[in-house]
Amino acid sequence: MTSTTAPAPARSRWRTVDIVVAGVVAAAFGVVFFYWNQLWNVLEPAFVAFPPGRALIYGMWLLPGVLGGLIIRRPGAALFCELVAALISAALGSSLGLVVVLYGLGQGLGAELAFAATRYRRWGLPVALLAGGLAGLVPAIVDPIAYYPDFTAGWRIAWAAIVVASSMLIAGLGSWLLVRALAPTGVLAPFAAGRDQHLT
Repeated sequence: MTSTTAPAPARSRWRTVDIVVAGVVAAAFGVVFFYWNQLWNVLEPAFVAFPPGRALIYGMWLLPGVLGGLIIRRPGAALFCELVAALISAALGSSLGLVVVLYGLGQGLGAELAFAATRYRRWGLPVALLAGGLAGLVPAIVDPIAYYPDFTAGWRIAWAAIVVASSMLIAGLGSWLLVRALAPTGVLAPFAAGRDQHLT
């Protein structure tokens, strides 16, 4: 006998509303990225004694992938939202140029992997945290090599740990909390995310 409370697997076909909302999430965060980049640059002097500390705010750049995955619940949603947000960020003049698109691709795939690991059946906090953490692995590993070659081994480890922690908290926990906050407003009514907040 099948439990009526077991979450059903996500359908792979996207609806029009899925595409529209994914586009809105990606566009909104593409703009947020532009201003987050400015904050990132402004904060650099504050962490001159311990540069890895600036990674505390890194998780914002991973948020659209996790949030899109939690809301839309379709294979590819996390990747789509993160990648399109990165494309918009590049179009708005990201200091990384088109490299930001590669970051979006890698980070989106990381978040997507977490949802795929559950066969798109689980959408609770543990999966959200995992999605944020996996998305954060890309900058955790790549950034010290590409942008901070002078980091000591200790600083590289600290950078990786802080990036992943920030990604889990801001992108993972933050996205989960956003979904729970939006659900009662009715904004998510067309989605399962707006109806089954009890599912983990």
